[in-house]
Amino acid sequence: MACGHVKDLGPEPTYLSPAACAECHQQDVATWAHLRMCLTCGHVGCCDSSQYRHARAHFTETGHVLMRSIEPGEDWKWCYVDKTIAT
Repeated sequence: MACGHVKDLGPEPTYLSPAACAECHQQDVATWAHLRMCLTCGHVGCCDSSQYRHARAHFTETGHVLMRSIEPGEDWKWCYVDKTIAT
């Protein structure tokens, strides 16, 4: 299934906190698996493999459906609504 949300994307936002998950940083949590950036607002959160899943929580709270990995060497987007890699 293809993601229909990609067509609605504007210019990619600037990272709000590129080196850390914003919520983990606020809670003094020092470890997470991977970082993901919201393609609507630039929020950076930890992935679903991390204990707190802040990237998904951001989607749930805001309805911002697209995110991308900001891990070195990774170049992919994810749509939470369509549950697929967004191209």
